[in-house]
Formats: sequence, C-alpha cells, structure tokens
Amino acid sequence: MVDENDTHDWASTEFGEANLGDARLAQRLVALARRLACSPQGSFPQSLKPAELKAAYRFFDNTQIDTDGILAPHIAQTLDRMRQVPVVLAIQDTTEFNLSHLHATEGLGYGTGGNERGFMMHSLLAVTPEGLPLGVLGMKTWVRAQEEAGKGRHRKARPITEKESIKWIEGINHLAALRTRCTETRFVCVGDRESDVYELFATERPDGVDWLIRAARNRRVRHPAQYLWESVQAMAPLGNTDLLVPARGSMAQRTARLTLRCAAVRLRPPQAHASRLSELDAFAIHAIEEAPPHGTEPLE
Repeated sequence: MVDENDTHDWASTEFGEANLGDARLAQRLVALARRLACSPQGSFPQSLKPAELKAAYRFFDNTQIDTDGILAPHIAQTLDRMRQVPVVLAIQDTTEFNLSHLHATEGLGYGTGGNERGFMMHSLLAVTPEGLPLGVLGMKTWVRAQEEAGKGRHRKARPITEKESIKWIEGINHLAALRTRCTETRFVCVGDRESDVYELFATERPDGVDWLIRAARNRRVRHPAQYLWESVQAMAPLGNTDLLVPARGSMAQRTARLTLRCAAVRLRPPQAHASRLSELDAFAIHAIEEAPPHGTEPLE
C-alpha cells in the first residue's frame, strides 16, 4: 500500500496537464490517479469507495475522454525520464481482455480460445536495460468483429495492412515520431515471438531506433547453412552469462548459465512475398543453457 499523501505530487505531475477540453475533467483524472495509486493491484470496486466508483464510471463514460487525452501528459513525463538515460527498451506486447462474464456490456468482439466476448490492447512500455519502468509510450485498443471470426486461416494471402500484425509496424512508426522529442536516447523496440514478422524487419527505421525480436521462424538466409537456426548454432561461442530464473510451481529459483553465440546473417524474404520484399541484414543472437538441472528443459 502507498500513503495517499505520497501520491499527490506524482498524480499532478503525470496527469495535471491533460487536455480533456475541460479543466474539471483534468482535475478528476488527477484525483482518480491519486486514489488508484494507493492500491494499484486492485480493481476499481476494490480501490474506490462507492461514491468514487460512481464518479469514475461517469468520468470514463464522458465522450470527451479518450486514451490519447489521458496518456499525452504521462508520455511527456516519460520522455523527460528517458532523456536521462542513453538506452531505453521500448517493449511492445498485446493483452487480451476476456469479458464474456459481462453479458450486458456492448461493443465487444470475439477472442481466442474460449473467449467469446472481449477486446484487445497493444501497449508500448519504456524500461531501462536494468529493468526500471519509465512509463507508457503508447496504447491501442480494438475489438475483433464477429464477422471476421474464422478468417485467420486466410491470413497468408492478406496484405500486412489488413492484419492485426500491422500493430508492430505502427509501434515502430510511433517510436520514430517520439524520437524527434528525445533525440539523444537510443530506442530498442523489443517484441516477443508474435512480432517475428518480415514486413516489420523491412520497415524503414530512423537513426536511433533499433529492434530486438525473439525469433519464432527458422527463416531462409544467404549463408552456407541456408537457414537461421543452423547458421547461428554453427558459430563459435562468444562467452557465457548467468540468468536468475525465478521459482515457478514446484521448481525452485535457480541460476542458469547460458552460452552465447552471434552471427551476422542476410535474411531472405518469405517465398510468398519475395517479389515485393528485399533481403536484409541482421544479427542473430543465440543463448542456450548447456547444462540444465536433471529433468529440466534448457532455456533457449
């Protein structure tokens, strides 16, 4: 728990300059942020008194309230913090909200698995290489139209602009715009296996904006080994690094020793898109645990 008095300056600094078309709305946003910061792990009903909860719902029902208006002052403060460090990891990720239990809620779309009603949110978080969060840099929400359900099997034939994966390219473009306001800091856009999208690699990036993607596909490369996995694994080890692995389930916390390899590779575009996408150069980094505990799958 955080003392409410300790959150006063923070809430005013982060959201006091919000331009919501009415100064009273900005004041309500600051008051709401101050209260929620006292119990960030709780839901609205858990964190707010009945009168405060009613006021919060009225606030978000106001047509003048939108994501950009709320986030704009916070993003400005985040950029100020980013200017104090040489490198920032800009981490993109998608969250799916399953609201199937809220039968009266309108405007929801279909989800994955057993999620019949909900919405999607793609966010961009700024973090130092040491793991210190600096703030949110952007957020996009959408619903999947019911008439689109089942069309995923045809996604290979659709252009990137008609796929949800355009969110990764939009994230890079958003970072490019923000970099003009934070020119001395290098941005490294980080994505999980879902962001292994060749169109993302081929997107033009400004100076100072790089990407780091966890590879999901054994892509073709211009190399004697012809494929990415074999190319990087054929390289001599560069050294080792230790990684603290938190406890999980019945597995105790442990330190994993990883062997590192790196290879400069020229990626070849997917054959289905080779006519319009060019080859490009990248570095492939491989980290693997050579001696995991007995019965434990090695980290890779």
